[in-house]
Amino acid sequence: MVCPGAREVPGKEIMDSGNAPATPLSHRSDSRPRIIALVGPTGSGKTALGLVLARALNTEIISVDAMAVYRHMDIGTAKPTRAEQQAARHHLIDVVEPDQPFTAADFATRAHTVIERLHREGRPALLVGGTGLYLRALIHGLFQGPPTNPDYRATLMRSVAPELEAGDECALHRRLAAVDPTAAARLHPRDHVRIVRALEVYHLTGRPLSAWQAEHRFAEERYRWIKLALAVDRPTLYRRIDQRVLHMVEAGFVAEVRWLLDRFGPAIKPMKGLGYAQFSKYLLGEYDLAEAIRLTQRDTRRFARRQHTWFRKETGVRWIHPDPSAVLNAVRSSGLLD
Repeated sequence: MVCPGAREVPGKEIMDSGNAPATPLSHRSDSRPRIIALVGPTGSGKTALGLVLARALNTEIISVDAMAVYRHMDIGTAKPTRAEQQAARHHLIDVVEPDQPFTAADFATRAHTVIERLHREGRPALLVGGTGLYLRALIHGLFQGPPTNPDYRATLMRSVAPELEAGDECALHRRLAAVDPTAAARLHPRDHVRIVRALEVYHLTGRPLSAWQAEHRFAEERYRWIKLALAVDRPTLYRRIDQRVLHMVEAGFVAEVRWLLDRFGPAIKPMKGLGYAQFSKYLLGEYDLAEAIRLTQRDTRRFARRQHTWFRKETGVRWIHPDPSAVLNAVRSSGLLD
C-alpha cells in the first residue's frame, strides 16, 4: 500500500551508486577521531566483512543496530555469534533489557566514548550495521525537539481512531503529508511512532520537523569519516533474507520469542520488531507457523528496501561491491588511514 506523499523506491536493483561524493578525508594535520562506517540493508553481508576489516585494521567494532542493543534477543536480531564477537571486540551489543528505553542519542553518547578511546590508541573506529538513524545521530547530530505531550498525542489518536479502525492505514501519514511533506516522504506509512512525533513537533513548535532537522547539524563535524554501503542486487538480497528467516526457525527462534513473551509480554517496543511481532502473533494463535515465516520474510524484504532508500539519501555514502578486497581498497584509498 502506498499512501499519498509516500515515495516508492525506483529501479530493479536494491542498490545503486547514485550518491553525492563523500566528504574529503585526507588531511594529515586533522586530529579528529576517525570513523569507518560499513552500512547497508539487512542480509547484505555486513557482519562478515566487518570482521575482515576489524582484523585488517587492528580495531574494534561498534554495532549500529537498534535491535542488537537488547539482551535476550539474539536469533531474531542476527547478532554476531559468540565466535564472531571473540574474533573482534564488539560494542553496543546487549546493553539494555528489552523493557528499558534506548534512543539514538543514547547510542551516540556510548559510541562516542568508544571512539575517543580508540582515537587515543591511534586506531579508527569501525561501525557496522543498518540503523541509519543511529549513524546520523553520531556523525551529524540530531534535533532533540520539545518533550512529548501526552495530551496532544491522546487527542491526535482519538481523532484518527475511526479511520484506523476502518482499515485506513494512511490516516496518520496523510495528516503529516499536509504539514510536513518532506518528513512524510521519508517515513513509511505504518511507522506510527515517528509520524506521531513529527506531528507533535509541528503542533508544539509551529514548524515542520524536517525544517528543524535540516538546521540542526554539528557546526563542525566531530569526526573524519567514510561511509561504505554494500551493494547487493535485489534478487540475491531477497534470497538471503528468505533463507535467513528459515535459519532463524531452525536455530530456535520460536523458543526465543516464547521466552520473551512469558517474561516481558507482547507490548514492549522491541517485540514489535521484525520477526518478533510476527512470531508473537503465531504463538498467540493469530496464525500458523508458515504464515509467520511468510510475513517475516515479506516484511524483512520491505525493511531492506527502506534501508536502501535511507542510505541512498545520506550524505557521502559510497556504494561498493561486498568483496573484502574492494572494501579494504576503498578504505585505504580514502586517505582516512593517513
